[in-house]
Amino acid sequence: MECADYGITRSLERDNLNLNPLQRGGVLPAAARKALYEFGDGYSVCDYCAGRLDQVTRPAVNSFLDDLADFVDADAVRTVHGAREGKFAVMHALCEAGDTIVADGNAHYTTHLAAERNNLEIVEVPSTGYPDYEIKPETYREVLEDAADRGDVKLAVLTHVDGNYGNLTDAAEVARICRKMGVPLLLNCAYSMGRLPVKLREIGADFVVGSGHKSMAASGPIGVLGMRSEWEDTLLRRSGRHEKKEIEMLGCTSRGAPLATLMASLPHVVERVSRWDDEIKKTRRLVSELEEMGGIRQIGKRPKEHDLVRFETPVFHDIASSHPRKGFFLYEELKKRRIVGIRRGQTKWFKCSVYGMTDGQVQYVIDSFREIIEKNRN
Repeated sequence: MECADYGITRSLERDNLNLNPLQRGGVLPAAARKALYEFGDGYSVCDYCAGRLDQVTRPAVNSFLDDLADFVDADAVRTVHGAREGKFAVMHALCEAGDTIVADGNAHYTTHLAAERNNLEIVEVPSTGYPDYEIKPETYREVLEDAADRGDVKLAVLTHVDGNYGNLTDAAEVARICRKMGVPLLLNCAYSMGRLPVKLREIGADFVVGSGHKSMAASGPIGVLGMRSEWEDTLLRRSGRHEKKEIEMLGCTSRGAPLATLMASLPHVVERVSRWDDEIKKTRRLVSELEEMGGIRQIGKRPKEHDLVRFETPVFHDIASSHPRKGFFLYEELKKRRIVGIRRGQTKWFKCSVYGMTDGQVQYVIDSFREIIEKNRN
């Protein structure tokens, strides 16, 4: 059988400045790239496994999980195949088919899919709508109380930072409301854990999920599931047939390169989280300077509290209407300047992030947008 050339190279894209918020937090440091090479073989972290992934001592998965629990201020953590699998596991362990959960209106689609896969009913907390799309704790309380009046609510889910607008919610206040009502809270930290400080007990949540490949500088797919000790017996219950295996984890979760890179990146991630204030300053500078150009407007809460930014960009859409390359001009102009991450053909709006970039790189991005407008504006 003659196999096709699948084009498995990426050096050009990797060497460019990538503005894609999905990828900014997943850039591997040198130590993780080395681990990727060392542990690229399937089941490579299982050479010395005695039946429990979380108890492997070579490499020291057990010690890593202790450090990871300290990092997110949880009593216990497990790695999973992604934040979505963590959400599904919590829903499956706490709920039965037909039960009701409450989720915010900015929830990621995987929150909905996890609930649907568990045959759960979702009651949604609306955002404030255009242009801020904010989830207000008071609105969350009203919806939660109304849902509770109509029946038992088994779980509340809150998106810490959403992937559409980059809004950082007041998770501590929502957690206080949920605890007062006796409803456990699952906090989706896919865009926050690993980028900014996330402390489960400080926030007051019962569960947190994070994304290794999205925000913790790991090779995907891998996620983090943290919990309070009161939920360990429920979420980490053992199989009756295979005594070492945890049912909700299906025995063992992410193995090989994803786990090894997450382990190798943890010191880097811990250090960069301590510089979160600097990241916010860079993001706010980006917003301020792009809006000063005219025809660009940030959508979402102000001032920015997260690196993911959504912009409305009528200036680029107006240029595209008469440009020979139409909507492709922006992507192509950026690519000439070795900037990627904005979708081809997208000019009405886009999302971007300068997380992890140097001040000089941020300035280069700003200057590039300015040059493109000045060159092409009618």
